[in-house]
Amino acid sequence: MWTREQLKTRAKGVLRASYWKALLVSAILFFLGAAGSSGSGSGYSRSSRNRINYHIDNTDFSSYSPIIITVIVIALVAILLAILFSVFISNPIQVGGKKYFLKSTEMDFDMNNLGYGFNKGRYSNIVKTMFIKNLFIFFWSLLLIIPGIVKSYAYRMVPYILCDNPNMDYDRAIELSSAMTQGHKFDMWVLDLSFIGWHLLSMFIPFVGKFLVMPYTNATDAELYLALKDNAIGTGLCDPNELTDYKY
Repeated sequence: MWTREQLKTRAKGVLRASYWKALLVSAILFFLGAAGSSGSGSGYSRSSRNRINYHIDNTDFSSYSPIIITVIVIALVAILLAILFSVFISNPIQVGGKKYFLKSTEMDFDMNNLGYGFNKGRYSNIVKTMFIKNLFIFFWSLLLIIPGIVKSYAYRMVPYILCDNPNMDYDRAIELSSAMTQGHKFDMWVLDLSFIGWHLLSMFIPFVGKFLVMPYTNATDAELYLALKDNAIGTGLCDPNELTDYKY
């Protein structure tokens, strides 16, 4: 059985050995996997709204239809490109980032591990498995927010499993991740919650502060996977041969 204190202590030990590389890897993962969004609010007076409504009511939108169609097409193309980038670039890099942090627990700080998912012998299965994993979470989220959150924890070990066995079938990787996290999801949520103090502290150093915390959370997540993997092998949830990088 693992504890938050154990995982964090091990993570700190790894970061003391090579913090700046961990920071660089975390920054790459953030920028290549982040989805930005922005919003703005407007406070119009009643007279302003009346003027706007008047113009809307008296506007011939048929003359603007080519512009509207063009904007819609551009928006759809942008969304499609973002999805393709996420599926074919971000997801393999995410697996490579997990590989880096897993290898760093062995004091192996080779930055080349970041490109692990792009090897031609691994790439296609990693892309397929990560896509299906994310698709499942999306469908579960359509039901309600809570099922989506629960499944995100259940499937959280999939990219780590792909680090150990990049050719594992997607259904087995998802099944194994669900089995590994069974009975641990609440503790995993509490583990995530335990970083809230660091995130609040990072607010006093806008933007930069967030990056300073990311290596700590990534290193701790790697330690969590190793603990769950040891438990899964020890309890017979999986064969050690399924996780080819496993060290006895």
